[in-house]
Amino acid sequence: MTLRVIQWATGAIGKTTLRAVLDDPELELAGLFVYGDRKAGRDAGDIARRDPVGVLATRDRAEILATEADVVIHAPRLQVPYETHDADLLALLRSGKNVITTAGHHFPRAHGPEREKMFLEACEEGGTTLYGVGISPGVVGERIALGLTGACLDVEHVAIDEVLDASRVPDPNFVFDVMGMGADPESVDLTGGDLPVMYGKLYAETLAFMAERMNLPVERIEPDHRVRAAVRDLEVPAGTIRKGTVAATEWRWHVVGGGRRVLSLAIVWTMDPELPEYAGRDHWTITVKGRPGMTLTLNLIEPDDPASRTTAGQFVTAGPVIRALREVVAAPPGIFEPPVFAPYDFKGGTR
Repeated sequence: MTLRVIQWATGAIGKTTLRAVLDDPELELAGLFVYGDRKAGRDAGDIARRDPVGVLATRDRAEILATEADVVIHAPRLQVPYETHDADLLALLRSGKNVITTAGHHFPRAHGPEREKMFLEACEEGGTTLYGVGISPGVVGERIALGLTGACLDVEHVAIDEVLDASRVPDPNFVFDVMGMGADPESVDLTGGDLPVMYGKLYAETLAFMAERMNLPVERIEPDHRVRAAVRDLEVPAGTIRKGTVAATEWRWHVVGGGRRVLSLAIVWTMDPELPEYAGRDHWTITVKGRPGMTLTLNLIEPDDPASRTTAGQFVTAGPVIRALREVVAAPPGIFEPPVFAPYDFKGGTR
């Protein structure tokens, strides 16, 4: 069965998923929503660097809501506050369209029953399913790390460390406003500021999902954030990062259960991969302390095609979206949660 797909937003990730849709004969592009005037009215094929397909980009939300489609690939830029995209997601779900989003919303239950209920009611009204996915959040913790725990007799601690070179990100808004690069380190509020609050909500969903699947009672989540200043002026595609301003962010959280730290998640983004503390580090390292202890490293390999404008990071974010299309369309109405086979169970026994 051919799936009718609407692409929502055409930034770096959105264009990657758009090309995947256009290149797949079993997928039909039904509509294309864009945010900017510059893209409105253009053929989707032109935006994706493909042949024309006869689908024109629109900024009209009502037009998209009225378009018949099986699923919407919702790939806008993450924004402050975290709830920025709620209204669009709810409207799409109520209109009868399943939604896969890369802008968070992986596990709304992490934020309490009211937030989960809001999305569940929209899904029930539209007979639809919501799924939030990417590589992290979405795969590294929710699938890979949990899978590793299933090979253990005992688990004391699970740590996930992400260290990614963000210097190739071209969007100034994302780099300076959403990632927080180029700011005065002394002015950055690492506790109640907009960015730690937004990222805290985003990554709390990974930690809450992992804890729930392992039957780990969560007493609290402890933040442990830091920033690193540039040691030289950096000229990157998004602009200039001056010496002494923020060139790297380290967002880190610890889940406390039973009076001790049991899960730790660190998200490190740097605009200067030559800084000594980041040089040569793996993109992801998962460390399980238990019986047995184990370490798994994961690294992305950039395309060897010199003509490719798409990075490995864009491919690895788009891949889980495309792979999930048919699963989400076939799922019953509600919030889709990926199955996890037999992870470690802190309460013991079988479930």
